[in-house]
Amino acid sequence: MTQRLDLQGRHIVLGLSGGVACFKSAELARELIRAGATVQVVMTEAALQFITAVTMQALTGRPVITSQWDARMPANMAHIDLSREADAIVVAPASADFIAQLAQGRAGELLALLCLARPAARCPLLVAPAMNREMWQHPATQRNVAQIVADGAKVLGPGSGEQACGEVGDGRMLEATEILEEVVASFQPQVLRGRRVLITAGPTFEALDPVRGLTNLSSGKMGFALARAAAEAGAQVTLVAGPVHLPTPRGVQRIDVRSAQEMHDAVMPLAPQHGVFIGTAAVADWRPVQAQHHKIKKDSSGRAPSFEMTENPDILAAVARLPEGQRPYCVGFAAETHDVVQHARDKLVRKGIPLIIANHGPATFGRDDNALMVVDAHGVAETPRADKLTLARALVAAIAQRLQHST
Repeated sequence: MTQRLDLQGRHIVLGLSGGVACFKSAELARELIRAGATVQVVMTEAALQFITAVTMQALTGRPVITSQWDARMPANMAHIDLSREADAIVVAPASADFIAQLAQGRAGELLALLCLARPAARCPLLVAPAMNREMWQHPATQRNVAQIVADGAKVLGPGSGEQACGEVGDGRMLEATEILEEVVASFQPQVLRGRRVLITAGPTFEALDPVRGLTNLSSGKMGFALARAAAEAGAQVTLVAGPVHLPTPRGVQRIDVRSAQEMHDAVMPLAPQHGVFIGTAAVADWRPVQAQHHKIKKDSSGRAPSFEMTENPDILAAVARLPEGQRPYCVGFAAETHDVVQHARDKLVRKGIPLIIANHGPATFGRDDNALMVVDAHGVAETPRADKLTLARALVAAIAQRLQHST
């Protein structure tokens, strides 16, 4: 799959303060550039002890700035020029000392100075802490982190795990790809801020015996893309996922299930706590009445085994039937093999929901792109073929618009 250019046309100032995690900043610079951004690196004196300016210049193609007195800057005002050009400032790693400087409004070095001088209304500040676990947990650090958040910064992480000092715990800088995802999200419209969104994704698996079962070709990619897009848009997202092997989007709470009944049992208590329910999962309609306890063996008769089947619960319809006040805004998905729009319209009425997203199932299962039809009581709108995250962001915008009109 080709690299997404989510940061095309964006200019990022990447700040490095002192810490062993500076080695991750080299990969972060590359990830930002692969996503289409231009990157200007600014380093503190302490950062220069861990990684060279030559390395960062080679990776970004731009001279690294280390001093507020850099004569290459017009009028020797690096803190003004750098912060005015930036679409975002990302400090990774951010040491305990650097966070303290931000919290106190001190500007002893260029990096802190340009963070202080940035136009806060249009230039977000993203801070990725990296320090020893005891330093991270210290009350002073926690006070400082709370203060910079109150002042408008977004703190990314930290992660948890083995640290350079040999200890294990919170304080690791996030990985480059995780920070990239956060940077991309910072530019997305916050159209679902304050909303809670519940999403189902992937197939279900209905066991016939301990090793076999009924399932389908759903990859879960559309549902996971929707979870990421909703989180980017500011929502608190819960994702109930069938058996898929996909990474959980950042900031999303994930619940793994296997069968349709397990998915139903996970969704129903959660649905009244959420304002939006999006049922992208390809839920099996039927399951065996009783799964066999042992593997079903072939015999010499040549006859295939037969199974008594029963209908699975209809999760989308059950959520749509919740009492008013407990019922979220429901969005269904219809993966059809023929007469896609007609089947979607029938499902819209049968389930009693306001919105259905339809597509030709066999043409999209497992793919990274799709073409969709958005079906509601007013008609059908087709989306051009695009990657699933692009489609998910468009669907989130459409859902947010409908929510606004409904209220």
